[in-house]
Amino acid sequence: MPTPLDNAMRSKNAVLAFSGLVTAAVVWAMWGGDIFPAEADPKGKPEDWTRGELRRWLAARNLHPQENDTREQLLERVKANM
Repeated sequence: MPTPLDNAMRSKNAVLAFSGLVTAAVVWAMWGGDIFPAEADPKGKPEDWTRGELRRWLAARNLHPQENDTREQLLERVKANM
């Protein structure tokens, strides 16, 4: 009498699902987990950066920019941490 495990191993869907999981794990391991690499730091003087670039620079260094910080506050924090 076959067990539930035997029945599951005969199922093509279970084999295909397992194969898909193994394939996904291999692809993830080959790519190193960085599917979407982080953007590069902005170039030039911080005075010329946009508010978004200032926020990204601070966030990349775990300096936690606040959503309501003004551009001048962000610029001051960037200069203090360069």
